Amino acid sequence: MEIKMTLKPERERNSDSIKNAESLSFGKLRSDHMFLMNYEGGVWKDARIVPYGPVEVMPGAVALHYGQSVFEGAKAFRHEDGEIYTFRFEENAKRMNHSLSTLCMPEIPVDIQMEATLKLLDVERDWCPAQPESSLYIRPFVFGTEDALGMEPSATYTYCIMLSPSGAYYPGGFKNTVRLLITDRFHRAVSGGTGSAKCCGNYGQAFRAAKLSKTYGAKQVLYLDSSNTYIEEVGAMNHFHITKDKTIVIPEFTDSILKSITSISVMELAKSLGYEVRQERIRINDFIEQVKSGDIIEAGGFGTAAVITPVCEYIFENNEVITVGDCTIGENIRKIYDAYTAIQTGDAEDKFGWLTKVPRG
Repeated sequence: MEIKMTLKPERERNSDSIKNAESLSFGKLRSDHMFLMNYEGGVWKDARIVPYGPVEVMPGAVALHYGQSVFEGAKAFRHEDGEIYTFRFEENAKRMNHSLSTLCMPEIPVDIQMEATLKLLDVERDWCPAQPESSLYIRPFVFGTEDALGMEPSATYTYCIMLSPSGAYYPGGFKNTVRLLITDRFHRAVSGGTGSAKCCGNYGQAFRAAKLSKTYGAKQVLYLDSSNTYIEEVGAMNHFHITKDKTIVIPEFTDSILKSITSISVMELAKSLGYEVRQERIRINDFIEQVKSGDIIEAGGFGTAAVITPVCEYIFENNEVITVGDCTIGENIRKIYDAYTAIQTGDAEDKFGWLTKVPRG
């Protein structure tokens, strides 16, 4: 694929401050450039890297009216040798195509997604921070651009990749536990819908539930299925728990649950660490009883942004609170987190082939 480049004549970055800042927020900064590609006439074309800035879109664009928009989230890391490595981006590219197909949008070959991302990372490599728990966050997205108000898929699309030098998702990093709200008032998705796709509408509709969770001192909502019987996922993470026999249990992936790249990676990694891992449909009532009895000793969420978010408490709308273990970051979660992030940052051998080195152009 030929990628045209229009680069800024003067770089605006201050790489030293990015690499050495004591605190770096998540998702606030942008690198100098972005990748763009357009779909028209049945083909993806005009691949280019240009200065980061506004993207022109008509007011009647299908994405603005009918939500035909999907995105992904991945990370690249600076290793001790100074080189940049992506982590399992090919899995994100595959999931992007699943999302695109779900919303009747044209797929983008995985090799093209990989090539575009690696080229942009090479151009912007000085933007990759080096401090602990930091990364160069990768945000690819696709949206329908046809100026048409008819209720049908767009005929034209834009694919964009932007980069964000980021620190830990939660302030303070991997040091604190969170509380989740369990409610039967809201549902993230239903069977037959778009729950397994990473489409923008899934997240926009979740703001209302997240707003409610904050009134209970919770970070997010633990969503149940539409029958309020089974655990599905947290607002931005797959849920999991660990039993006292050290089995990691993750809800079975269905068409209403997003398959987290972190979850599938942890399932592979945990087995190598000596854990049993299983996926199953988890009844919320059984989960509650096992937390109360102590059969469940640790719980949390898996996701790209935070990697692992340990959960200390679950609160209900009647203000009942149940506590997991001793309400600290458990030894098993810490062990998995340390092993996982060590591979990402190059501090441990990548025995799984998850890392891709960004080639220098």
